Amino acid sequence: MKSVTATALAEEIGERLKQARLNRDLTQSEVAQLAGIARKTVLNAEKGKVQLDIMIAILMALDLTQQIDLFLPKQEISPLQLAKLQGKKRQRASGQRRNKDEETPEW
Repeated sequence: MKSVTATALAEEIGERLKQARLNRDLTQSEVAQLAGIARKTVLNAEKGKVQLDIMIAILMALDLTQQIDLFLPKQEISPLQLAKLQGKKRQRASGQRRNKDEETPEW
């Protein structure tokens, strides 16, 4: 699938959206109304020309949001990235140093 262009992949996803809509026996207008978008936006999505937030709205209207985990599984943080995020570990606590001459309070 590495030889497929981004445009071709977007068009394929658009076709799949269209087929999902047809499988649910919904018109573009009905999906648009459920998603809160214009019918032309649904048409463009089915051509593979859609913004991510619009695509998610259409997936929600088609009750396909559970498919997102299959499409793009949650990514765990790699040990290398985790080490970079932690940065340098503190060697000692910061704060004011006390003079040895200061009296220790008696409790």
